[in-house]
Amino acid sequence: MTDTEMMIRILVAFILSGLIGLEREIRRHEAGLRTHILVCVGSTLIMLTSLHVFDIYKSQQVGIDPTRIAAGVITGIGFLGAGAIIHSPRGVRGLTTASSLWIVAALGLSVGCGFFKTSVFVTFLVLTVLLFLRKFERVLLKKEVHHGPEREEEGD
Repeated sequence: MTDTEMMIRILVAFILSGLIGLEREIRRHEAGLRTHILVCVGSTLIMLTSLHVFDIYKSQQVGIDPTRIAAGVITGIGFLGAGAIIHSPRGVRGLTTASSLWIVAALGLSVGCGFFKTSVFVTFLVLTVLLFLRKFERVLLKKEVHHGPEREEEGD
């Protein structure tokens, strides 16, 4: 893989996660545009590095598994997601933001592997969930709307 191909993958990760992060930023959640971009670009770089290391050592009798690094990313992102979850008197908040951080990490791994079409499709689905399903839930389930001080309710 050339440097240009790697930079294109990182740029795609930047754009896709930026779209998701922008939605979180507009709704004024703690993990917004910058956080989502950094998580996704970081996981893309980790995946690219993993693939490169695997490529270097694949002909040798060294037991290198590129999926182990990816699994570490997904495990590690759980700690960041846990920081987004808040217990309040009204219940648990921040789960959607924690989930969006987890999915942008997965997007980064996907883009790092070169799965551009799938990554764009997943980004579309995530934005659909974040932008439209809250309204659908409220109508269908007749959920009450709770607003915190100066923030829109996250919903879950």
